[in-house]
Amino acid sequence: MNPSDATERDARRRKGGFARRYLLLVGVPLAGLVMVLTVGASVHAVVASGKPDAAVGSQGAGTFVLSLLLLQVTVILLVVRGVSALLGGLGQPRVVGEMVAGIMLGPSLLGSLAPGVYQALFPAFSLRGLEVLSQLGTVLFMFIVGLEVDPSKLRGCAHAAVLTSHASITAPFLLGSSLALILYPSLAGPGVGFAQFALFVGAAMSVTAFPVLARILAERQLVATRLGSMALTCAAVDDVTAWCILAAVAALARTTSEGLPIWLTAVGTVAFAALVLTVGQRAFARIAAEFDRRGRLTTDMTALVIVALLGGAWVTERLGVHGLFGAFIVGVAMPKTPALVRALLDRFEDILLALLLPLFFASTGLRTRLGLIEGRGLWVVCAAVVAVAIAGKLGGSAVAARVSGLGWRESAAVGVLMNTRGLIELVFLNVGLDLGIISPALFAIMVTMALITTVMTTPLLAVVWPPAARVSVTRIVGHGSTAEAVT
Repeated sequence: MNPSDATERDARRRKGGFARRYLLLVGVPLAGLVMVLTVGASVHAVVASGKPDAAVGSQGAGTFVLSLLLLQVTVILLVVRGVSALLGGLGQPRVVGEMVAGIMLGPSLLGSLAPGVYQALFPAFSLRGLEVLSQLGTVLFMFIVGLEVDPSKLRGCAHAAVLTSHASITAPFLLGSSLALILYPSLAGPGVGFAQFALFVGAAMSVTAFPVLARILAERQLVATRLGSMALTCAAVDDVTAWCILAAVAALARTTSEGLPIWLTAVGTVAFAALVLTVGQRAFARIAAEFDRRGRLTTDMTALVIVALLGGAWVTERLGVHGLFGAFIVGVAMPKTPALVRALLDRFEDILLALLLPLFFASTGLRTRLGLIEGRGLWVVCAAVVAVAIAGKLGGSAVAARVSGLGWRESAAVGVLMNTRGLIELVFLNVGLDLGIISPALFAIMVTMALITTVMTTPLLAVVWPPAARVSVTRIVGHGSTAEAVT
């Protein structure tokens, strides 16, 4: 037998095996999603579960009081720092402490234990200032998330990473959209169609907190291992996909009642992304060249980057998608030179981590009313949401990794890491609440899910992937900027 013929036959066999596994783990869930959307078209919302009230939704009129805003910011920063330090001592990433602190400052805890203090510190008319600052923080955060996504690494990922990343999206997406059949009648926003609601819930179940995952891997020195490389690649693919889906859902939600026609929004968004990723990328390369020539990031370079990310956010906001998507695309288009990425992170991290993100967590906490999850029925729904989120993301990722050839222990570790949701999920949910896709009650349920799935990551990873199990893993990539990812 000719050795070259045998080699070619083996290659065809491997390719055929990959195609069959891909069809099973990705194609079947997509077919199931089509069926869910078809069935859901006949489902009607009975009653919208509570419109955002003064303490939950965005605030309109009111007198701006600078002294009150300064007091709010001071209190928020102190509480966030204190809770983060306390939970950090228990081995939890900083984002967990920030999420808990935000909920503690809201109506769920402070508003219940000391309503007088809560009303004096966070009167409804004063919340608009916090919301504006927190929205600026999320725009900058999404730029940084995009900055740490390297498309060249996504194009070159192995079959195992491709299969795992796609399956880790389609499995939770199918389960989440199926659960939407039950949630939609009573927990959808007023006037929202089933397709929009189901796509949003499915995408929310598919999110992985790429920056939080990178930080956990860095703290445990796993970034340069096969496990770390696969987890980061899959998380990047997941987040890009989820934000593209959210952009489509946002466009549908906004064009049903006002704004540009849906076709113009779609064409404009695609054209904007294509322009930024081609012409914009070449323009940003000049910043990288100037950075290399000077050996440092100047104030003028930083100003150009800020103008670009804010301009991108403005364009997609005007197109009816969302400003966060524009900032994310600009971040993806930025040069991935490690020194430049690190310099930009150093420039933006302090103001983002020390000020803007804590304000976002507080703003989210002020919108979260755990008291809306009342009665046995809603607590059963909450448990179902958490169970579906874990089964879809952790289970789907682990099974796909195992089918791809990884061992069970390593596959389980991939699933645990992919189940981390953190800040990305909260940003996602806030957009859904702002657009009226989900009700305040479902918002509270899904914030609870995000907190539980993030808290469980560190202790569960220690069980399925203890230090003794890491010795046999070959280090395959060098340390990059993701080793120092932000929260």
